[in-house]
Amino acid sequence: MLLKDKVKESLTFLKPRFTISPRIALVLGSGMGRIADSLENPCIIPTSDIPHYPVSTVPGHWGRWIIGTLGNIPLLCIQGRVHYYEGYSLSSVTYYVHLLAGLRIPYLILTTASGGLNPDFRPGDLMLISDMINFTFHNPLVGKPDNLLGVRFPDMSSPFDPRLMDIADRVGEKFHQPFRKGVFCWVTGPNYETAAEVRALRLIGGDAVSMSTAPEVIVARQRHLSVLGISLITNLATGLAKNELSHTEVTQTADAAGKRLQGLLSEIIAQIAMLDE
Repeated sequence: MLLKDKVKESLTFLKPRFTISPRIALVLGSGMGRIADSLENPCIIPTSDIPHYPVSTVPGHWGRWIIGTLGNIPLLCIQGRVHYYEGYSLSSVTYYVHLLAGLRIPYLILTTASGGLNPDFRPGDLMLISDMINFTFHNPLVGKPDNLLGVRFPDMSSPFDPRLMDIADRVGEKFHQPFRKGVFCWVTGPNYETAAEVRALRLIGGDAVSMSTAPEVIVARQRHLSVLGISLITNLATGLAKNELSHTEVTQTADAAGKRLQGLLSEIIAQIAMLDE
């Protein structure tokens, strides 16, 4: 079945369940699901109910969409993404982005847990993603033209919307919690990077590294969504850290930073909602 036909079936299922029309979607990375619990009048859709939607196999990644209001702002929270390392195709990994485009949601906020490549970073830092490096050399847009939705050769000169970055930057300053800024690197995982790989990523300009997010950004730009990327530095990468890396460390750091991030995101979302008024 062609991608466009799968998306059509999924949208047929989803649209009647949207009683409000959010203009912002928020993807919650590892340990960052707390903001979804604060939504008022939530409508919860298990992703296992959505036709053709992949199911996450990673601990800490809920598989559900939550539609509700944050203050008076309609918001879609996506708890649980799937990753390339789980054995899914990149078409499946990025499937939800096509659904957002089909639902006419113009703004996408991506949060992710990352390892710090920049020696100035510390666990718990929040980084606005200014640009990205695809270190996997795989691409979700590879395929026959009749299985594409959107342009074949999307421009990536500004993968992250400068307007949204400016909003986030000002919010961080307002709350005396300034964001770091840096270049995000995507690797496949699921193993953590070697010390040599960390040195290589740093040499080519990387500040943080993770196993998600970049393919979603590529498809978001293909479908003309405006993207804001926020990366929580949960650990220092191999060679910079003194201890062995573990998924437990990642989730613990993310959980500890969740309340702080929730306050920033609430204000960022409120200001993004005013952009087109």
